[in-house]
Amino acid sequence: MTLTQKILAAHASNLLRPWVQAGDVLQVSVDWTIASELAWNGMERTYGLLGRPKLHDKNRFFLAVDHTVDPVTLANDKRAQKLVQLSRSFARESGIRHFYDANQTILHTKFYRDLVRPNDVVLGADSHTSSHGGLGAVSIGLGGADIVVAMVLGTSWIEVPEAISVEYTGQLPFGFGGKEVILRTLALLGRNTVAMERSVEYRGAGARQLSTDSRFAIANMTAEFGGLNGIFEADEVTAAWLAGRADEDDPAALQPMRAFRADPDAPYVAHYPIALDKLEPQVAKPFSPDNVAGITELAGMPLDGLFIGACTTTEEELVLGALVLEAAETKSGKKSQRSPQPKQLVVPGDLTIQENLRRAGLWEIYERNGFRIGPPGCSMCLGVASEKAGHGEKWLSSQNRNYENRMGEGSLAHLASAATVAASAAEMKVTDPRPLLSLVDQDRYRRILGERKPRRAPEMQIVEPELRLAPSSAAPQPGSGKRARQTDRAAVQSRVIRARVQRFGDNIDTDAIIPGEFCHLTSLAELGAKAFHYVRPEFVQRAREGATVIVAGEGWGSGSSREQAVLALKGAGIQAIVAKSYAFIHKRNLVNEALPFVVVQDEAFHEAAKEGAEIEVDLERGRIRLGGREFEAEQPSRIIQALAGEGGIVPAIQHHGTAVFEKLTA
Repeated sequence: MTLTQKILAAHASNLLRPWVQAGDVLQVSVDWTIASELAWNGMERTYGLLGRPKLHDKNRFFLAVDHTVDPVTLANDKRAQKLVQLSRSFARESGIRHFYDANQTILHTKFYRDLVRPNDVVLGADSHTSSHGGLGAVSIGLGGADIVVAMVLGTSWIEVPEAISVEYTGQLPFGFGGKEVILRTLALLGRNTVAMERSVEYRGAGARQLSTDSRFAIANMTAEFGGLNGIFEADEVTAAWLAGRADEDDPAALQPMRAFRADPDAPYVAHYPIALDKLEPQVAKPFSPDNVAGITELAGMPLDGLFIGACTTTEEELVLGALVLEAAETKSGKKSQRSPQPKQLVVPGDLTIQENLRRAGLWEIYERNGFRIGPPGCSMCLGVASEKAGHGEKWLSSQNRNYENRMGEGSLAHLASAATVAASAAEMKVTDPRPLLSLVDQDRYRRILGERKPRRAPEMQIVEPELRLAPSSAAPQPGSGKRARQTDRAAVQSRVIRARVQRFGDNIDTDAIIPGEFCHLTSLAELGAKAFHYVRPEFVQRAREGATVIVAGEGWGSGSSREQAVLALKGAGIQAIVAKSYAFIHKRNLVNEALPFVVVQDEAFHEAAKEGAEIEVDLERGRIRLGGREFEAEQPSRIIQALAGEGGIVPAIQHHGTAVFEKLTA
C-alpha cells in the first residue's frame, strides 16, 4: 500500500481484505474536523437541517475566525459581523474546546503547529486542509456539508484514491523553501493534470531535508496542484517538531512518534523526479498557480503592491523576509526609514508567530522598510475584507492563489516566496532575492527559528497499521447492493433534462462561480443571482432563458472548497453539468446537494457542444443527445449513485440515521 492507503486502512471499518486499493469505498473514522467562519456560514444550514445534534467529540472540532476579518472589517461590515457571530454562537452552544476568535490565528497555521499528528485523518471545510499532510496526516478538504456530518458522526466515506509519487532530489540552496519547491512542481507538472483527484506523496532524499514549515507549504498548495491530499512520511524532522510541543497540552507528545511507510512496491500510478539543487526563485503569473516563470524572466517588472502572508506563508518565510530586508539595508550601508506604505502589507499566521518575530526584533525591520503589519488572518489572499488590491494593480504576494479577481476585482496577483517579495520592496520591481540571501546571517536565522526547543529527545517507531476486518458473514451478496442502489438512483434521477448549453473551458474555479465576497449569502436565490458575477455577467440571464446545462472541459470546480458554488448554480437554475473531469471537493459538493453531473470524455461531444446548442441529458440511462447523436456518460461510483438516490447527504442521514455510511458503503 501507499502511505495514504495505509492510513485510510487503519481508520476503516469492516475491511473485506487486509489491504485497500484505489477505487475501494471505505467508511473511515475521523480524528479531526476543522473549519473557518466563512465555511461555518454554510455549515450552519446543514447543521440546522440535521436538527443541531450533539457533536461526536467536541474536543476534536477546530473552528477559527480568519477568512473575512480584520479590525476595520469587523467594526464596519455587517456581513463579516454576521459570520463571526454565527461562529461565536455555535462555539458557545456546543462547548467546543478549540475555538479561535477573530485575528488570533489562521485556521491551518494553528492546527498544524499545535494539534495534528502523523497518521491522523483530518477533514476540513477548506481546500487547503491538505496542508496537514506536511506532518504525515491524511488531510482532505471537503465541502461544509461533509464536515458537518463527520463532526456529528465521527465518521465519513472515502473512495481510496490513486496515488502519484513526486520524488525530490538534490539539496536546496539556503533561503529556498516550500514555496519555491511547489511552484517549480506546478511549473513542471501542471495544475489539475497528473495530480487530479489523486493522492500526492512527496518522497525522496530531497523531501527528507525539508523543514516542517517547507513541508506545510508544499502540502498546502497540493490544493492548487489538484491533488486530493498531499503527504510526507513522518520522520526524524517530524519527531523533533512534535517533541517541541507543550507536553501538558498534547499528552500524545509524551509517547514515541509512530509512523507508517509506503511499501517498496506501493502501487503509484507514476513517479515524477524533480531536482532541487539548481532551482532559481519562481514566480507564478496571473491567472494560474502553474503559470510559472523563473525570476530572471520577470526581473524588473514594476509592481503596485506587496503582500507577505496567508496560510501558505509560514513562520520560516516571515523570518526570512525580514532578514532579506535587513540584508538590503546592509548592502546600501544604511537603515531604511520609509513611512508605512498603503500597498505593502505583512500578516503573520498566528499570535505566537507574531510574538516570536516581535521578540526577535523583526517587525521593526519590516516597518522601517515600509510594511504595515496586520493582525493574523487570511487578509488579502481572499480579497473580501478591507485589504484589497485595486483594478489593474500588479501585486507580488506570498499567498497560494492568483485566480482572476482573487485579491480584489480586476487585480493581477503574482505568486512568489516571502524572500522574493521582500527583495522587491526597495524599488517596487520584481527582484531576484539571491544576492541578498547570500548576505543573510544563517546562524541568526537558525537561532530565531530554533528558540522553540524540544522538551524531550524525539523518538520514533516505524509500524504497520492495525486493521479491522469484517466478519466473513458480513460480506455482501454479489450484485445485491448494485441493484438496490440503481433502483434508488432511478427513483430520484429518472427525469430527462432538455435545455440549451452554456459552454465553459478547462479549470473553471469556484472563485469564478461564486466570488468570495458573496459567500456570506445563504438563500439559493441570492447566491444564484451572483453566479459568475465578474467573469460571465450574462450567465444568470441566459439560464433564465433556458440555457440550464453547463458543458465544460477538465477540472470543473477547482480551487476553493466553498459549497456555495454548487448552491449558486442551483439558485441560478442550472439543472445539470457535463464535463470531462471535476475537482474532487466540488464533485462531493454536487453529490451532497443533489445537483446532477455526468462525465463525458468523448471529444466529438465536446466539439459539438457549442454555446446555445440544444441538449438532452437522460440521467437514469447516462445518455446525452446532442446534434442528432447520442453519447454515453461514464458510470458513477456506487456510493455516488446511492447518495444521488437518496437526494443528497442530508436526506441520506434523515433516512438512515447514524448508520448512514455503514449502509451506503456495505
